[in-house]
Amino acid sequence: MRRAVILLAGLLALVTPAHAEVRGPGVTLLRDTQLDASALYFVSYDGLVNNQSYQSEAILSHAGYQYAAWYTANRAAVVARRKLPAGTWEKAVLPHALTVNDSHNVISLGISPADGRLHVAMDVHDTPVFYARSEAGLVSAPASRTWSADRFGPVQRTLDGVDLGGISYPQFVVTPEKRLQLSYRTGRSGNGTNELAEYDGTTWRKLGKWSSATGPWTAPNGVTSTTRNMYLHGLTYGQGGRLHAAFTWREGNSGVLCHPGGLTNHDTGYVYSDDRGRTWRRNTGQVAGTTGGTPVSVSPDLVVDPLDPDHGLMNQESQAVDRTGAPHAVISYVPGRFTQCVTGYAADRTRWGRTFHVFRTPDGSWTKREVPIQPNATGRTRAVFDRDDNLYLIMPFARIVTASKASGWTDWTLVFDRPGMNVFGEVTVDHSRVTSEGVLSVLYQQRSTGTTPSPIRVADFQLG
Repeated sequence: MRRAVILLAGLLALVTPAHAEVRGPGVTLLRDTQLDASALYFVSYDGLVNNQSYQSEAILSHAGYQYAAWYTANRAAVVARRKLPAGTWEKAVLPHALTVNDSHNVISLGISPADGRLHVAMDVHDTPVFYARSEAGLVSAPASRTWSADRFGPVQRTLDGVDLGGISYPQFVVTPEKRLQLSYRTGRSGNGTNELAEYDGTTWRKLGKWSSATGPWTAPNGVTSTTRNMYLHGLTYGQGGRLHAAFTWREGNSGVLCHPGGLTNHDTGYVYSDDRGRTWRRNTGQVAGTTGGTPVSVSPDLVVDPLDPDHGLMNQESQAVDRTGAPHAVISYVPGRFTQCVTGYAADRTRWGRTFHVFRTPDGSWTKREVPIQPNATGRTRAVFDRDDNLYLIMPFARIVTASKASGWTDWTLVFDRPGMNVFGEVTVDHSRVTSEGVLSVLYQQRSTGTTPSPIRVADFQLG
């Protein structure tokens, strides 16, 4: 086929080269819009507070409108909306300013369909949440409501009186019955637990802890760790209402490492729940733990892809569920063919890191394949399926790699790579718009230096 470069909205979208065989499905850049010319910028833990891949969600869509959140140059929290597909962004500045320069303290958005509210959880890393919610109906009937901060209630340190204590990584997910759940971690890295809360359209309530921070685990070097936390690649509802959770463990004892410059993450595990996160089951169907009861603990029978802690395995990468209900995880680490001992995880991952696609097959076994396009980055990759179960990986720097369902996800192809966008590292994506419209919206921030603010933007791609 011919190499074609399409000029659209002042940007170049890379499509398939001439004389090359078309393999994975393509993407077409539709538009690229600016949210803020001078968004807050500082690098912390190799990332930006406005763009952490594990945010859920920093951008999402509902009832024909799209919503996004970020911190401005003066640290104010902003929530914006636009009418799809290409309306003007309207901004509402909430009465909260980011408290610390910590890239973990992201803004996460959630929508409760039962009452049409937009929920905002932000600025937490082992601290009480800053939480606000909109008036009822604001997102279910958006065209009939003006957009301003007055549409939101006060910023609280609880969920309407439900005290979560110190938390990290708030992530919203909607159940098949349209209840809104909040996943979060209590405790710290290497010594923390996963918990759930649930909103029924009227009130929040805690469901409790579902993963354990304790129990012995012995590394290949013979060192035993007694504390850890389960880092989720996501919580995703699939066919039949099954809730899927792929994860990695992070150990509290750094002695499990061959070198202190590595990461104590090890193994890819998997559990699922058929009762909305109350009971968790192993891949085999046996009960692994219960929420608010006996939590899920470290165990070899939860592992679907074993890996020792000396390969710089990334936590909180990505997962997605296809239309058959099969879970897929994206993981990345330094393979043993390069080194058996990562000594500096950021540098070694950038130099040698590779991305892998891990998925459950119809017989219940798991398959892993290496993606033959190197990420060339420390950070995480996001995964989404289109309506035909073709798989799209959005790598750092907004590089997009695809594979078709017809090939069994083997025909990996780099379909978009535009360095001129000047993307810093990880990006976040609007999963809901992929489902509703077949359009992928990528929220990204442009690279800067020091603490000089930089533009934050949204690029829209037609999939397929």
